Amino acid sequence: QVQLVESGGGLVQPGGSLRLSCAASGSVFSRLAMNWYRQAPGKQRELVARILSDGSTNYHDSVKGRFTISRDNAKNMVYLQMNSLKFEDTAVYYCNTRFGVVGSWGQGTQVTVSS
Repeated sequence: QVQLVESGGGLVQPGGSLRLSCAASGSVFSRLAMNWYRQAPGKQRELVARILSDGSTNYHDSVKGRFTISRDNAKNMVYLQMNSLKFEDTAVYYCNTRFGVVGSWGQGTQVTVSS
């Protein structure tokens, strides 16, 4: 199983930026699709961004043009650059992947957008 550890959350004002990081264990990272999910209070967890092993990406409509997912295979890291943050981006953000039939989640990192 791949172990995932997120970091980089915090409190930011509307319009601000944050960069989330996710460190992954193991030797298969470069082969994995990596995802960022988020869950706001009282809402279902939703997929925010995905990056495939070939580097192709896709995003939830609500974050297109504001968020950028990237990966560094040499460091086993995936990032989520979040710009122009809005109140509605407030949530716990989770890193996720699947290796075979086994899914892995990080512990989550809180992002709070507030004035």
